Amino acid sequence: MAAAGAMQAVPAPSGAEAMDAEGGVILIDKIEGNGSGITAADVKKLREKGYHTVESVIHAPKKELCDIKGLSENKVEKILDAAYKFIGIGFQTATELHRQRQDLIYFTTGCKELDDIMQGGIETGSITEMYGEFRTGKTQLCHTLAVTCQLPLEQGGGEGKCLYIDTEGTFRPQRLIEIAQRYQMDPQSVLDNVNYARAFNTDHQMQLLLHAAAMMAESRYALLIVDSATALYRTDYSGRGELSARQVHLAKFLRMLSRLASEYGVACVITNQVVAMVDGQAMFGPQVKPIGGNIIAHASTTRLYFRKGRGENRVVKIADSPCLPEAEATFSIQAHGVDSAQD
Repeated sequence: MAAAGAMQAVPAPSGAEAMDAEGGVILIDKIEGNGSGITAADVKKLREKGYHTVESVIHAPKKELCDIKGLSENKVEKILDAAYKFIGIGFQTATELHRQRQDLIYFTTGCKELDDIMQGGIETGSITEMYGEFRTGKTQLCHTLAVTCQLPLEQGGGEGKCLYIDTEGTFRPQRLIEIAQRYQMDPQSVLDNVNYARAFNTDHQMQLLLHAAAMMAESRYALLIVDSATALYRTDYSGRGELSARQVHLAKFLRMLSRLASEYGVACVITNQVVAMVDGQAMFGPQVKPIGGNIIAHASTTRLYFRKGRGENRVVKIADSPCLPEAEATFSIQAHGVDSAQD
């Protein structure tokens, strides 16, 4: 495993000298003292609520910070003022942004054809959503990515660890061992670099993101997987009467996921379930649609639609992306993970 911090995060426009070597983020304790009026107790309160970096404080709404017990509005103002001294929040030229995006890392899916249509593989710093019916290869691709994200950069990896949140009980460590052997990696090291948690309800699922933020502040992670991001919402919230509450909770979950992707430069991969279309729309397009509605559609940067192909092959289609054209790739599921399609 290469040294932590190999994956490059977007650099801060100002205060770059305060940037930590580990992970390229500015830890929250940097704003303590130095005449700012911010104490160690204030920093502790922020950490307890999942704010481990200066970036996370700046990204949070002011009213959310004011809701933290023990932090007055005046104290929140001081915290934000101190944070702004480290990170600029104004405009930048498209040239600067383009240069930053050149440093983004993409790691392989295990299938060359799929990597090609995604122009390199899974993108870091954003959310990639995979949706489709059961047995279309979503979870198998998650297992493959949990291994490939640990590969060196020159081998199409991300040189980082993986966080895996499982809501359906489908994670199998044995698969990681089989996939690791394909890439001639030490199976024990691969397992040690994947941190797994089983989520049992939507509140627990949200709480796990707070734990994830704390872990990312301590070590270098390349990938965060949530398989599936929506399964528990279908059972915890039922009927139209709870639809609004479900969407609000889901939106908060996705917002925090997006925040983690941006702050730590990790790739966030989520799987999504589908629902059958029984009205007339099914005659003119796919027979299924992803659940979560516009909330999850807008939160995801890249959306991949999985379906069964000929024989044991699977087909992936880029359903939505800000920069990738609509395209399809076929892959197969082997003992050693996701690979090119079989004839």
